[in-house]
Amino acid sequence: MHDMIVRLYRLPDIQEGTQALAQCGIRIRRCMPYELLTLQHWVSANFSPKWLSEATVAMAHQPPGCLIATRDSAILGFVCVDATMRGFLGPMGLVETARGQGIGRMLLLTALHEMRHMGYAYAILGGVGPVDFYRKVAAAEVIPNSTPGIYEDLLPDPPSC
Repeated sequence: MHDMIVRLYRLPDIQEGTQALAQCGIRIRRCMPYELLTLQHWVSANFSPKWLSEATVAMAHQPPGCLIATRDSAILGFVCVDATMRGFLGPMGLVETARGQGIGRMLLLTALHEMRHMGYAYAILGGVGPVDFYRKVAAAEVIPNSTPGIYEDLLPDPPSC
């Protein structure tokens, strides 16, 4: 899995997409510190222990570096900023039932806009799986020779209980 780079100074506008999701009752917002345990439980139930670790680190920032997509007070997806490395976006994930509705697109673009407001000119997407999604949504480009990148010599996940 390759790393990708996104130019943050050429991002598409998010106002219309945000309004369209809002009409469906979907909100993208920063996860609040008092929601940490809820987020951890949700990430643990839907994704890997490594993603749980990264989300926990992102939540330790002030303000928290984790955005969530919600509907009816339920988490549909999340994305982390500056979790594994400064300037990195990810991990990012949506529950299967939320895919294909534009939620992932808006979650990604909102996080990239946040990074631009933080002063970054570029974002690194580390160890990307869906390369075509990131190309289409954010004009991300694969970084040559970026495999395995920082994800070399990974420790195994702990055994599940």
